[in-house]
Amino acid sequence: MGFFDIFKKKKNDEQREEDEKGFLNRLKEGLSKTSSKLVGGIEAIILGRKKIDDDLLEELEELFITADIGVNTTIKIIEKVKNDVSRNILKDPVELKNAIKDELIKILSIDNSLKKVDTSPFVILVVGVNGTGKTTTIAKLARMFKNNGFSVLLAAGDTFRAAAIDQLQVWGDRIGVPVVKQSEGSDSAAVIYDAVESAKARGNDIVIADTAGRLHNKFNLMNELKKIVKVLGKSVVDAPHEVLLVIDATSGQNAIEQAKRFKEDVGVTGIVLTKLDGTAKGGVIVGIVDETGIPVKFIGFGEKMDDLKPFDAKLFVDALFEQQR
Repeated sequence: MGFFDIFKKKKNDEQREEDEKGFLNRLKEGLSKTSSKLVGGIEAIILGRKKIDDDLLEELEELFITADIGVNTTIKIIEKVKNDVSRNILKDPVELKNAIKDELIKILSIDNSLKKVDTSPFVILVVGVNGTGKTTTIAKLARMFKNNGFSVLLAAGDTFRAAAIDQLQVWGDRIGVPVVKQSEGSDSAAVIYDAVESAKARGNDIVIADTAGRLHNKFNLMNELKKIVKVLGKSVVDAPHEVLLVIDATSGQNAIEQAKRFKEDVGVTGIVLTKLDGTAKGGVIVGIVDETGIPVKFIGFGEKMDDLKPFDAKLFVDALFEQQR
């Protein structure tokens, strides 16, 4: 887990096991709709089947596509199943469920540790389209880092809306984290640059910068993000150290195109998947990771401040599949 080891406070084994059980239960609750759609669908397809044949695989393919896993990733998984069947690795439909589970874990299990740097502050740029929950996600991240001993500063880089600046300030006050801001209409890159310079002067460990929500197909707005990335590199070596794309799980297949474009334009290093608790489309994260190679770094599955956690592929898939037991 690398960097995420910082989130493991020194507790005895009993306390840690109790915390993990509590988190797993909350995650299972948050994933209930996705689990019902995907895993419940798998179980319905294999129920009463004696063999893995073309009809079963066709139904499975249709399920994966409707569960927002994505066409390309669906084809990849089905081809893997076909290959295992032809080699007699897979024979019984009952075994199919576990085989699919293992394949999902494999797809999602790419290195998602935060970048290790020797410079300070550590700069995180948060991007995404409108309505994904960027500002709330930033507040949750800031609280998480603060609770683990880091000093955090927030940059109100969404200067398109006065409400966005005010919202970030409210969150900053609530969690006890300073916010660097300017007036509505100010240059976003200048605000974020000033925030980083302020963090350097104050000795803050981490800067988390908000940005205005923008559609991935709006050329001028994406160019503004490129400008921010360029300006940050002049303030701190290799900054931004992380570019986190916040994706709303309810957006389904469109999220894959979002991730591709943001990665191409601003070098997204990680996904934060939000609103998992309100959708049956959580399977989209499999397609995003498979098609873009961008790791999931955090997931959000509720309204509470501690309902944002570092992503663990095995724990996520376990929670998804244990729903239907």
